[in-house]
Amino acid sequence: MSATEAEADLSEEEYAALELVRETGGLHQSDLWKELGVSSRQGSRIAESLTEFGLVKRSEAVYKGHTTYFIEPAARDLEFSLLMASDMLSPFIGEEEIDPNSDAFSQWLMNLAYEDY
Repeated sequence: MSATEAEADLSEEEYAALELVRETGGLHQSDLWKELGVSSRQGSRIAESLTEFGLVKRSEAVYKGHTTYFIEPAARDLEFSLLMASDMLSPFIGEEEIDPNSDAFSQWLMNLAYEDY
């Protein structure tokens, strides 16, 4: 089952959790259920479900003196091709300030525009 197909089968809470994990790049399970406003038991079930669908990775961690899990997006869930234009990686990867008038950005856009031609 692809990530897109798995997402179609998610409940509202599971989808909200997945979006939170993606937005943060990863968080502890105890923070996940608090952010979602659900019980720890329900948060655990949501995290397990997302793991079973292959949408997130869960690894044991100690956080604030307690054993919990760290939940992060599954690597296959990341679409790196969206950052590419032909064989050129987006010039803004890792940049804090974006200059839309830069030569690197202009070249990347031109590669993107003419990629399929």
